[in-house]
Amino acid sequence: MAVIREQDAVEHRMHGATFHSYVAPSRGSQELSAWRLEIADGTIGAPHQVSKEEVLFILAGEVTTTINGERATVRAGEAAFVPAGAQFAIDNTGGATAKAWVTTSAGLKATLADGTEISPPWAA
Repeated sequence: MAVIREQDAVEHRMHGATFHSYVAPSRGSQELSAWRLEIADGTIGAPHQVSKEEVLFILAGEVTTTINGERATVRAGEAAFVPAGAQFAIDNTGGATAKAWVTTSAGLKATLADGTEISPPWAA
């Protein structure tokens, strides 16, 4: 389907965040995965290493990203680029729910700090 309506997005929850999957291989995509991310205020993200590049465009609020040890505040209207193989974490200490649009390549895997590898269902 070329148009995915908001009510058709598949919702997943993990590590204090909500992922609304719009585009993924499980939904017919061959190359891309894309989702809307919501992070409640006070959420400290789980550090992980990503296998593919990701782009996070902040739609509302602000977050703190840590990419390969470099921390930065990213506000609405700004984007963060996470290189493949990077160590990444995202925290929301901005006082309100933060929302972002995230895009990556199909087949994304994440390796958590304890070595656990996951294939996020919102990207699969």
